This record gives sequence, C-alpha cells and structure tokens, in this order.
Amino acid sequence: MSFWAYILHCRGGAYYTGHIDNLQRRLAEHVSGTFPGFTADRLPVVLVWSQDFSTRIEALEAERRIKGWSRAKKMALIRGDWGSLSALAKSKNSPSTSSGQTD
Repeated sequence: MSFWAYILHCRGGAYYTGHIDNLQRRLAEHVSGTFPGFTADRLPVVLVWSQDFSTRIEALEAERRIKGWSRAKKMALIRGDWGSLSALAKSKNSPSTSSGQTD
C-alpha cells in the first residue's frame, strides 16, 4: 500500500499540504468541498505536487516538513527546481524548529 504527501494550490494563492493513503479519493473530497475547513473555504483547489511513500509515517513526516517551509521553497518543490530547493535550504540564517537545536 502506498501513502502520499501532497500539495494543493487553493484560491487566493494559498497552499495546503496533507498526507493520505488514497490520493484520488482525497483529492475528489477536496475538490468537491465535502468536508468543511481550509480547502473548502478556498475552492477551487488544484493538485500541484504529490509523492508516494511506503509508510504512513514517511508521508506524515514529509507533510510536516513541507508545512514548515517558506512559500519560495514550496514553489521550488512544485516546479521540481532542485537547485533552488537546495539553495533555499542552505540559505537559512537560523536552525529550523525541527532541528533539535535550542541555543
């Protein structure tokens, strides 16, 4: 079974990041506004990036990591611009909150 991390582009330019085990079903739910929440309030939505993972934990970790990224870094991922993605990752002036560093 595959699990997915994904990014949706929403009305107004916002990005929504999630993870799921059935991407097509979840995308249909987002597009139809079936469940109230972030995407239902920002229809229409378009799937702009997804990646499959072998475990739910890996997909969840990817979702959480991407949610902490800047808009520019998310856009580089969506474009598949690995050079910009790498440069944006290296250009941080302070450690991320997930780095474990608290000094």
